[in-house]
Amino acid sequence: MRLGDQLQRLREEKNMSREELAQQINVSRQAVYKWENNKGYPDIQNLLRLSEIYETTIDELIKSDSTLQNKINADEDEKKDDDAEILHPGFYIGIGIIFLGIFLGLILGNLIISTAFNIVGTLIICFYKDILKLFRDVIKDFNQQ
Repeated sequence: MRLGDQLQRLREEKNMSREELAQQINVSRQAVYKWENNKGYPDIQNLLRLSEIYETTIDELIKSDSTLQNKINADEDEKKDDDAEILHPGFYIGIGIIFLGIFLGLILGNLIISTAFNIVGTLIICFYKDILKLFRDVIKDFNQQ
């Protein structure tokens, strides 16, 4: 059962309208509607309030919704990536490409080659994690098809 279906069932068991629930947790009626129709998820503070109102645990609310669990796992993975060390492999790859560009520019006497390699190296340094995420998403989408 998805979280929205469960929230709606629990609200109806308490004989509450969306408006009454929204007032109790200090959100809009539209927010409650979105949660109950699986168009959005309540944040952790609202989940706490909902669990108190419905006299249940957060664990019981979210355990049956695999979509929400996947979203939580994806958010945790992103946080782990953000917590990774600053000098990731992309930094070294980018520096290598920049030095290669400088070296080739000096040997060939061509400033355009040096500039192009410097730009590519800098982009790799800055956007390495985003490039990896893009490749992972493409591979994931390819495997799902």
